[in-house]
Amino acid sequence: MENFQSVTGCAIPLMEANVDTDVIIPIQRLVGTGRKGLGEHAFERRRYLPDGSENPDFIPNQAPYRESPILLAAENFGCGSSREGAVWALMGMGVRCVIAPSFGDIFFSNCFQNGLLPVKLPIEVIRRIAEETQASPGNARTTVDLERQVVITPSGEAIPFTVDQRKREAMLHGLDDIALTLKHAEAIEAWKAKDRAARGWAWESVA
Repeated sequence: MENFQSVTGCAIPLMEANVDTDVIIPIQRLVGTGRKGLGEHAFERRRYLPDGSENPDFIPNQAPYRESPILLAAENFGCGSSREGAVWALMGMGVRCVIAPSFGDIFFSNCFQNGLLPVKLPIEVIRRIAEETQASPGNARTTVDLERQVVITPSGEAIPFTVDQRKREAMLHGLDDIALTLKHAEAIEAWKAKDRAARGWAWESVA
């Protein structure tokens, strides 16, 4: 998993509630499309016109926001069906962090398993960041710093956020659940040896 420490960019102000995973990536794109090929299909129903050209009215297509690593959204982002491909699609279009007041539970969990940071902030704070960004999109920059656990707004205000410390460590070092477990390999082997000595019968069928 790619690690995450900090990102800076002109945050995409997609200030909508209940953006579900089918909007992020249509189900048909998950069949026969590799993980790394999903980025071009992210938000495709809104991102492209019927003739296949880009929709100039869709905010992520506009020059200041194109390939920005930060996406701003309203409540319940990533709701809907369980679809890890939604995270892959967002990352494929360059997004590494989504800031929203709340997220779909499964989407939220999938983010941490793939290196996309979901940050929860109050809606009024996110709207303020969006307003600052849209007031001067060519110059406005937002920074998300996971090490310090702060969002630096375009005006320079530092907004703290919290992340489960185990998930934070995993993101900072690019570790998935298996890699986190293997950090304790010595302790696991010691326990196995101790238990095998005490309960040999339980290990007789273990190769």
